[in-house]
Amino acid sequence: MRYALPLMILAGPAAAHPGPHLHPHDGASWLAVAGALAVIALAGTLMVARRRAETRKDRRR
Repeated sequence: MRYALPLMILAGPAAAHPGPHLHPHDGASWLAVAGALAVIALAGTLMVARRRAETRKDRRR
């Protein structure tokens, strides 16, 4: 809490730069695509790991 005031004073003007801004309706759809690909990759990894664990159990029997 002690650092909140300096952060509010200094970060406000620094964040207001005149450069280009990325808004969700302009071009941030890549973020949704990247998130979907990450979820698909995670699901695939978990599926492969589960199948490998099942085949190891079957071999031990």
